[in-house]
Amino acid sequence: YLYDEDDKRYLDYVGSWGPMILGHAHPAVIRAVREAASRGLSFGAPTEIETVMAARIQELMPSMELVRMCNSGTEATMSAIRLARGFTGRNRIVKFEGCYHGHSDSLLVKAGSGALTLGVPTSPGVPAALAAYTVTLTYNDLLQVRQVFSEMGEEIAAVIVEPVAGNMNCIPPTHGFLAGLRQICDRYQTVLIFDEVMTGFRVARGGAQELYKVKPDLTTLGKIIGGGMPVGAFGGRRDIMEKLAPLGPIYQAGTLSGNPVAMTAGLVTLDLISMPGFHDQLAAKTEQLCEELTAAASENGVPLTMNHVGGMFGLFFSTEPVASYAQAVACDIQRFKTFFHGMLAEGVYFAPSAFEAGFMSSAHTGEDIDATVLATRQVFARM
Repeated sequence: YLYDEDDKRYLDYVGSWGPMILGHAHPAVIRAVREAASRGLSFGAPTEIETVMAARIQELMPSMELVRMCNSGTEATMSAIRLARGFTGRNRIVKFEGCYHGHSDSLLVKAGSGALTLGVPTSPGVPAALAAYTVTLTYNDLLQVRQVFSEMGEEIAAVIVEPVAGNMNCIPPTHGFLAGLRQICDRYQTVLIFDEVMTGFRVARGGAQELYKVKPDLTTLGKIIGGGMPVGAFGGRRDIMEKLAPLGPIYQAGTLSGNPVAMTAGLVTLDLISMPGFHDQLAAKTEQLCEELTAAASENGVPLTMNHVGGMFGLFFSTEPVASYAQAVACDIQRFKTFFHGMLAEGVYFAPSAFEAGFMSSAHTGEDIDATVLATRQVFARM
């Protein structure tokens, strides 16, 4: 739960945008953090706990043969892009419209007017010359990816993708999309990067790459591996990762990387969510919520489509399935705003944007879901 300035309680389906998979202030995490903090907050030198974390990540995600810690998802994706460019000797990267990979300059780019149009900056301060190296394509459109690679595949260093898009609400990959990206990247010797900052250890014990059985070359992580504290990590194939300094020429560093308190919070979290049945139970609760919200909408004549994967879900006020950014923006955004504020008044906190995913935690109970559905029926009846 969350509490506001007036001590009003809210059922929270945001969970700090994903990290709080155990709910807020889990006793085991808090105890471990207090103990770790009592030994010191930062040392500017490697500590044993970060190597333990790296080994745990490798166990859960075997594709990450070597792991480098950093301080945020943005740092992780920025570093992975630099590494891919340095490894391949190429400059262009491919991303997908509606997928968010942090606020580094190369990734703050939206699509131009057409599939092959060079990127244009999304934010002031991003040089157009840098944005030109980023090609933005349509998520779940494998034919478009093939077309782009047929024209410039030898120039593309990396494809970076959220395996489950969580920043145009929740949009899963269509059948064969991720496997198709893997095949294309293999053909052109392009680095495939899975941005699992959001999906890592949430949609399955081993992340989306385990769920969809597609092995990336590099993976970026964050959120859950910090247990609610600032964190990031990236890793992957040994031959690529060994190009990083000090073993190789590609620079990456960070004063607070591998912070022992964050590593401790993350390790306790990973231990708890690795218990047998954890992700099955999380997915079952998420599915129950989505089914009951969809039924409540239908009862009140409100058009609603819901997507869900593991502990992630998305609400779209539309009668049509949603599998791309264009379909997401075509939904009734004004109706979403009305729904969000209505639910907030009823004490339920969903993501405040129509383009952000929702998150289930192990702390949510059946009674919480029942209360959410009851509130939803009341709000839908007024819409």
